[in-house]
Amino acid sequence: MFKMFKMFKNYDSTNIKLPIHGQGVIIFKTIYDSCSLTFCNKADSDGIKIEFSSNFIKGTIISSGEELIDKNNNSGLQNNKRIYYWVSLDSQNQKIQAGIGEARIENIIYTYQFSKETIEIFHKNKAFIESMFKINILDQNIKNIIGQPQPCIKIINILKDPITLKIPLLIRDTHHLSMHDVASSNFLPKSNLSAFAEKLYDCISGKNFILDNSDFPDFSKAIEYSILTPKLWCHEKLKDKSTEFNKDKPDILETYLRITLGQNNGESPGIPYVMEIWPPHHYSPIHNHAGAHAIIRVLYGEINVSLYPYLCSEKDSVKPFGNINLIKDDITWISPTLNQTHKLENLNGSQTCVTIQCYMYDDKNNVHYDYFDYLDSDNNIQQYEPDSDMDFIEFKKIIKSEWENRNKNTEN
Repeated sequence: MFKMFKMFKNYDSTNIKLPIHGQGVIIFKTIYDSCSLTFCNKADSDGIKIEFSSNFIKGTIISSGEELIDKNNNSGLQNNKRIYYWVSLDSQNQKIQAGIGEARIENIIYTYQFSKETIEIFHKNKAFIESMFKINILDQNIKNIIGQPQPCIKIINILKDPITLKIPLLIRDTHHLSMHDVASSNFLPKSNLSAFAEKLYDCISGKNFILDNSDFPDFSKAIEYSILTPKLWCHEKLKDKSTEFNKDKPDILETYLRITLGQNNGESPGIPYVMEIWPPHHYSPIHNHAGAHAIIRVLYGEINVSLYPYLCSEKDSVKPFGNINLIKDDITWISPTLNQTHKLENLNGSQTCVTIQCYMYDDKNNVHYDYFDYLDSDNNIQQYEPDSDMDFIEFKKIIKSEWENRNKNTEN
């Protein structure tokens, strides 16, 4: 459960098979005002057609013409070509679900539950759904110059597991995970991360990966001091960055510091390990993460995370589907298909937050899109190249020197 997957693959529109018969999630985009996809059996003798229009989604059994209606569904395709959609087929629970943006329970807008009225009906429906073998995306109304039907959607990913549970945002390792944690789905077991995310988690989750260590036990206090004191490094750097995301509209609160650990080895957007510093009330723009895996741990203070189904220029029309306040030592995650688009904000009015952010592309990612797309103050989507404000070793030396000379700084 909750395994992570890569996005943006190429699919042959004439030969698309489900990874497992009768189940999976199809994630797609479309440029049309209406579209459909059909789950078919191996012989093409029956199937389930799922139709999307601007104001509804509905299913139809091909052989009988029976319509699979969700009476609560009143929306479908949106007037924005960047948005993506998904359909989940679930033979075990005998359910079809569809939604907008990230494929998860919070973003469902259509659900059809097959009847379980009798054991005979249950087994009949299960056998029918499990007979679904492949996906047809060709549309008879869309044809090429020689009259052949063409795809009405572009599949960008197919996931093996259907949408069944709300996905936890917090990770727990083996030694802290209880039976209640697994049963309640309140925490993601560390072992259910992808191999790439697990590698990042193992690097930054240890008891010695801390801000205030024996070498500099006042590191967090010194960072706070540097932020609050004019002419010191953090204070001045934050002022310099006030136009980083909006060149014509300075905003000192829409800033944070990026202190990098190590070098860029070409396996991540920017340097893979970044210590980020968030003074009180400071925040990021809404942004995504280049299809990378990521792990985020709070080292000091607390940070609020708002999750969005997708990045869209109509910012006010896209509401966050999730929100969590992370405190010291909490660890959360990002995968290529989940938790990709978020906004971070330090809601604490008196304490800075320090996080460690870690990023990595997986082996199948041959694009290596090295930007975080974000929304500027005019709701335009812009590119931000993850950069470094300073190397960690050098930063620590400067902050330590400022702290040790704080009485002199006060006198000056």
